[in-house]
Amino acid sequence: MSAVERVRAAYLAVAEVDRPEVWVHLRDEADVLAEAAAVDRRVAAGERLPLAGLAAAVKNNVDVAGLPTTAGCPAFATAPAAADAPAVARLRAAGAVVLGTTNLDQFATGLVGTRSPHGAVRDARRPDRISGGSSSGSAVAVALGLVDLAVGTDTAGSGRVPAALQGVVGIKPTVGVVPVEGVVPACRSYDCVTVFARDLGTAEAAMAEMAGGARPWPPAAPLAARPGARVAVPAELPGLSASRRAAFAVAVERLAAQGVAVQPVDLTPFLDAARLLYDGGLVAERHAAVGAFVDAHRDDVDPVVGAIIGAAGTVTATRLLHDRERLEQLTATALATLDGLDALLVPTTTSHPTLAEVAADPVGVNSGLGTYTNFCNLMDLCAVAVPSGTVRDDDGEDLEFGVSVLARAGADALALDLARLVELPTPSVARAGARAVAVPRDLPWPVAAGADATRLLVVGAHLRGQPLAGELDALGARWLGPATTAAAYRLARLGTVPAKPGLARVGTAAGVAIGGQLWLVPTAQLGTFLAALPAPMHLGRVELADRSEVVGFGCSLEAWQSGRDISEHGDWLTAQRAAPPAGVPHLV
Repeated sequence: MSAVERVRAAYLAVAEVDRPEVWVHLRDEADVLAEAAAVDRRVAAGERLPLAGLAAAVKNNVDVAGLPTTAGCPAFATAPAAADAPAVARLRAAGAVVLGTTNLDQFATGLVGTRSPHGAVRDARRPDRISGGSSSGSAVAVALGLVDLAVGTDTAGSGRVPAALQGVVGIKPTVGVVPVEGVVPACRSYDCVTVFARDLGTAEAAMAEMAGGARPWPPAAPLAARPGARVAVPAELPGLSASRRAAFAVAVERLAAQGVAVQPVDLTPFLDAARLLYDGGLVAERHAAVGAFVDAHRDDVDPVVGAIIGAAGTVTATRLLHDRERLEQLTATALATLDGLDALLVPTTTSHPTLAEVAADPVGVNSGLGTYTNFCNLMDLCAVAVPSGTVRDDDGEDLEFGVSVLARAGADALALDLARLVELPTPSVARAGARAVAVPRDLPWPVAAGADATRLLVVGAHLRGQPLAGELDALGARWLGPATTAAAYRLARLGTVPAKPGLARVGTAAGVAIGGQLWLVPTAQLGTFLAALPAPMHLGRVELADRSEVVGFGCSLEAWQSGRDISEHGDWLTAQRAAPPAGVPHLV
């Protein structure tokens, strides 16, 4: 489907579903078709556009050139944004076409999706229930198939709660790795730009384009979840009904069935930290962000939002500093419970309220929805929210259920791998024309977004399934699959104990192609790896059959000459399976 065809299908779907509350600004179809035609011309000219023709929407607290960024408050901005926010500009540069901006809980203050003068955004399947917020319109636009991906933001769960309630994917990256320029702040220290999609591949492809160039990646950021990963789960599940507890137990069982070790942990320090965001001094950041406007325009502001932000302006500096110190203490305690563990699996949210329930208790219901999300950004964790089946409520209605994989700062690739293991897509309500993108899994999105990684060729004991492969798994390396050298090498069985192969370049006249495997290794870890290599092994440049160069295992020429040439077998595993050959003379 071309970009033009996708845009036409999108506008037909918008008209069909008749959900005006999803949008703050829906762009003129002719303008969007003109942009789509430009994308099609770029593709026809041979330009690589990873998101070519995907329809996108953007939360209205993120700048889209030519549209006012009101953050859900029409009085906040009347002039159009002069330029796209970097995250939006990058999506467009990759071929995505923006249909418009979406509704939200005003000033991104809420998890319900009802605090907006544009109307409460209703659930994609059940119009009597909430969408979740604050990125309400973005999540529903994706769930309905009006767009293929949507930009959101997340401070306390705004990119995860609506994902769970709408049965879609939400990636909340490590704080700061996606630029926040052009975003109306909610709590500047903790705000993240997020993405929604109906599948992990499309969400990952979008995040690979949006992220990078902001906060540096940790040098040793893991690039994969290791086999037999260890994942923490809450020992207790406060706020969950019996049916949701059962659904979470099923998700845990799915992880365990795929070789993941599951360990219950005390979630108390996490939950205590979560309460600091609204019940403590940290809420002062909301007033610092937009409080001056809110205080001067109370008649233009949603009453619940105005009360929250107005009260935040009364927080004393002493209280703020005290609670920041308290947060540091709770974070240290919480992360200590994860020592030796790779990630934490939690239910994304606690319930799926009706619009009437939220109207009756807007603050209380909202607070409950953030039980398992509020602490995440405070503790500098990344998260991937995925659908995990359905649950039946007390009225006998089936509702979407979601879980989130949380991991330490920079471990976004690890969290994504584990999310793939536990994801259980729910039945789609997407309209015809909705699309998805398949992203190569050998390049996790953090690498595309600037995380430093090096390809490493292994030919012996570090092959997947061999005795030393665990060393690479422990470094957070990602197995990429088979590879073959250029026809300029020979392989020898060295006289080591245990036996190891040695690879030596001998030139094209005498060499052959040797099989091995590629790993993607955090570059900062190569020094540690090299320091532990026993003689006569070393790391050096190796040319592959496709003429690219990678780092690879080799050995000294002297060691290779003292071994037995096994090049005729083509690779180490085949040589091991074969009977020990008679001595074959070296060809150098």
